[in-house]
Amino acid sequence: MGMAGRRSAMPAGAVLRLVWALALVGTCMAADPVVYFDWDVSYITAAPLGVKQQVIAINGQFPGPTINVTTNYNVIVNVQNDLDEPVLITWDGIQQRKNSWQDGVLGTTCPIPSGWNWTYQFQVKDQIGSFFYFPSINFQRASGGYGGIIVNNREVIAVPFGKPDGDITIFIGDWYNRDHKDLRKALDNGKDLGMPDGVLINGKGPYRFNKTLVPDGIEYETINVHPGRTYRIRVHNVGVSTSLNFRIQNHNMLLVETEGSYTVQQNYTNLDIHMGQSYSFLVTMDQNASSDYYIVASARFVNESLWRRVTGVAILHYTNSKGKASGPLPDSPNDQFDKTFSMNQARSIRWNVSAGAARPNPQGSFRYGSINVTQVYVLRNKPPVVINGKKRTTLNGISYTPPATPMRLADQFDEKGVYTLDFPTRPLTRPSRVGSSIINGTFRGFMEIIFQNNDTKVQSYHIDGYAFFVVGMDFGEWTENSRGTYNKWDGVARCTTQVFPGAWTAVLVSLDNVGIWNVRTENLDTWYLGQETYIRVVNPEQTNKTELAPPNNVLYCGRLESRQKAQAIHHKASAPAIVHGRSNIFTSLVLFIATAIFL
Repeated sequence: MGMAGRRSAMPAGAVLRLVWALALVGTCMAADPVVYFDWDVSYITAAPLGVKQQVIAINGQFPGPTINVTTNYNVIVNVQNDLDEPVLITWDGIQQRKNSWQDGVLGTTCPIPSGWNWTYQFQVKDQIGSFFYFPSINFQRASGGYGGIIVNNREVIAVPFGKPDGDITIFIGDWYNRDHKDLRKALDNGKDLGMPDGVLINGKGPYRFNKTLVPDGIEYETINVHPGRTYRIRVHNVGVSTSLNFRIQNHNMLLVETEGSYTVQQNYTNLDIHMGQSYSFLVTMDQNASSDYYIVASARFVNESLWRRVTGVAILHYTNSKGKASGPLPDSPNDQFDKTFSMNQARSIRWNVSAGAARPNPQGSFRYGSINVTQVYVLRNKPPVVINGKKRTTLNGISYTPPATPMRLADQFDEKGVYTLDFPTRPLTRPSRVGSSIINGTFRGFMEIIFQNNDTKVQSYHIDGYAFFVVGMDFGEWTENSRGTYNKWDGVARCTTQVFPGAWTAVLVSLDNVGIWNVRTENLDTWYLGQETYIRVVNPEQTNKTELAPPNNVLYCGRLESRQKAQAIHHKASAPAIVHGRSNIFTSLVLFIATAIFL
């Protein structure tokens, strides 16, 4: 066949996507290395708990592929949306320095319509550690769509522990046999989601440790290891709303990092991992291999007898193992409802101030305890309330509703009245209301945020664009005198913190990243019903040194919808992920395009 007869081998849409990616690469190839990923977000049929259902996969994988890069790399992710509804991907913990356009939440970005394609481009600037991505709208994370992000140190920066023999990512999370559409419909109708149907480990159901509780035929996860070796195990709670206790039978877990910060190294036999949190441990395979070992993720602060079937169990398999795991699971903390135990665990996690991170200087050289606080916000949540006949959740009496026009886009085009900058600094006593009220942050200010949880279950709070210092937590109502208990030296810097019911957690954050940044609970049900806001951080000088311009491929919606050009509906993406370093990315993409077009 002649060359002319072969040019149609690649769909025109795929060529355009690659040409666009090539243009993006051209803007940054002269500096730091570039990695490129081509993703198709679609439904697949799976039965993690033995019941067939639609789950959200990326390139047919559930969970999705891991983004494994080194600090300062430029990341290009081309997303083809083959769901039947819009999608946005957010990069939990990636700070998107000067670039909230790529944050993947409704406050800054229009959703990618069904059948459309959009390309993210961002830099993992001066970050290291364990993070994850997930779809941020429409309750979609409850059906999957999540995956890991590993940001490695540059080789010139010392790591405060020996090089592990392997790197293992584990996703834990509660799971329902109903898909995300059914779950959000229940919430829209004012119903509670009820007890989940199980806990998944890496998208799979439990090992059959109990023939009564676990039906036959469930596919479970097996982690294969070699005796005597040490592995870095990264664990992410990506579920809907359940705090989980994670443990590995007979093995100590040496905590070394959480969400971008090296920690003071401590051994744990188990650790409570709350919604949206990420930890990495060093685990040495120092046990005999008489049998396999259980890996367990079980629900916390619930009636254990009722929730026994809601337990995730995977298998740690030594290569020389002599038999299958059997017998009872390793014990969870003694008192299932003992929140004091869990809070003391959380307080024990400290920042390793003598270690370098993404930069050569020690982390502790940033002495947050001696910086003057310029703004204070007490954010109080409470049990759901009814507003205008609908069940809603609130912060300071405001139930957030996203405007049709993303707020950052509204600012760019001077669209007034899309949102208000009147979020109260303290809880209001007036009746709760629905609104698009956000926090007016001061650029280069230092903000103290106290999360006060007056609900009956643990909430995890996350701030996009930043790592914050967790300086205090305690039971009761926060008061000005509570500052006397703050840790002003080595409170860990992270992006997600738990807040226990009837308790508070205080964080400090340096507002040096211009943009509009989401503040939310990571519990999907309360987030969906309105428990979030945003912090707007603007440089009054408006210099391009503090914020990147909107991308050329920016999507328009709401008031700006008339600016959006039509996009042809593409076929499912089929190109594999391409990962190349700085030296050959340009040549490789040119060759890839040429090959795709002409062969």
